[in-house]
Formats: sequence, structure tokens, C-alpha cells
Amino acid sequence: MTFSFSFLRRAAALAAVTFSAHALAAPATPPWQGARQMVLVTVDGWDAAQGVLRRFVREDDRWVPVGASWPVVIGKAGAAWGLGLQPSRDDGPVKHEGDNRSPAGVFRIGTTFGYAKTLATAMPYRALSATDWCMDVSGARYYNQIVDAKVVGADAVKGSSEPMRRDIHVHGDQRYRMGFVIDSNPDATPGAGSCIFGHLWASPTTGTAGCTAMTPESMRSLLGWLKPEDHPVFVLLPKQAYAAVRDDWQLPPLEASR
Repeated sequence: MTFSFSFLRRAAALAAVTFSAHALAAPATPPWQGARQMVLVTVDGWDAAQGVLRRFVREDDRWVPVGASWPVVIGKAGAAWGLGLQPSRDDGPVKHEGDNRSPAGVFRIGTTFGYAKTLATAMPYRALSATDWCMDVSGARYYNQIVDAKVVGADAVKGSSEPMRRDIHVHGDQRYRMGFVIDSNPDATPGAGSCIFGHLWASPTTGTAGCTAMTPESMRSLLGWLKPEDHPVFVLLPKQAYAAVRDDWQLPPLEASR
């Protein structure tokens, strides 16, 4: 049997299209595939400042809920897509410095911190000092980093509005008495947001400047539960966005959680 050149060319093109379609349909492995603990916060919409926190552990290939859900507050202006482990998205507000929105997406959980010398957590812990600052000046050398002014020099933290010992610098404020770093904008892209934490709330209805806040009891329980060897991640999404990405991002179904 013989075939014309044009027939072979059409067959090859069809095979290429078929292969490409299968390649596109193949599920991608999310960068957080190795995580075995997830802290999930959902809010009703992009402009909502109150949400619900749930915890999950991975068992084999599924996420299993842990304990009860907790109320939290997020940015006073709501949420916006941040720079994290997920692909960049623009189907909603996009996070930028000073917008009072909490970054939405999937983020590594970094160092825990607090005013006390020690804290009951297995995670890396930083006992804060009066000279610790988080640099929120876009484009600065230490932008989006917690640094000690005694080490880096006072000029290096000039202009920062984020003293970590708020009890000393901000009229006894206790919001950073216990907390953890949400690793948003890990490459310190100028203007993309900085100093995003989980910390204690001022009240159940008081939004933050972009962090996620909760009761001391919830924070204490959360920090005691986290395990560095389980590579925990923090996920924050409005419910509609969550529904849109859940399958592709291999996130737990909300109806399966308590």
C-alpha cells in the first residue's frame, strides 16, 4: 500500500494535535505535592475580611480534616492574588504593597515567632527582640524580611512601619505575641507585598493590614500542631476561586471538612 505525501503530512499533523491534547489534559503535579499538612482559610468573597480556618493532613492521596474550624480575620480590604507556590493569576484583584488585602494562593509556612523566649512548637522559632523589624519599604535591600537592626544597622530598616515587638513600640500591642510567617512574595518582588503573617487578632471584626489573625487559643493550638517535616502550607482563597481551582490544585473538598 502506498500513501501520498499530503496524506502522510495530514496524518502526522493529526497525531501531533492528538498528542498535544493528551499532554495538555495530563494533570500537573502542584509544587506543594510534598506537603502533608495544610492550613486552609476561605472567605466569602474578594472583599470579605472575615473567614474560616480549617486544618488538614494528607493520608495517601487525600486530604483529611483535623478538628473543628476556627474564625479568623484577614485584610480589612479583603484578599488579592499573591505571589506564592501557585501559577500567577489575574482573575481577581492582584496583591500590591499597602492595599490592606491578604494574599490569596498557596504559600509555605515559615518561621514562627513571639515575644517569649520559647514557644510550644516544633517549627523553627524566633524570639523577637526590641530591635527586630520587618522591612516593608518596597525596593529596600531587606524588603519582606525580618531583620535585627543591631545586625544590619539602623539605616537598613529606616522607614519600616513593622516593628516586631509591637508591645514595646506600639503601646503594648499584643498581636505579634505569637505568630508565624506566611511566605508570600518569597523573591521580594518590589511592590508585591511584604510582612505577611499569621498573628493574634485585635477583635473578631477588626481586619488586618494583610495578615490572617485569630484568637490566642487558636494560634497556640495551630503552632503546637504544625510539624516542619510535614512541609505545611497555608492556603487562602475566596470560595468562588477555591471552587475554580480545587481540582487542578488538588485541594480538599470543603464539604468533607467539619
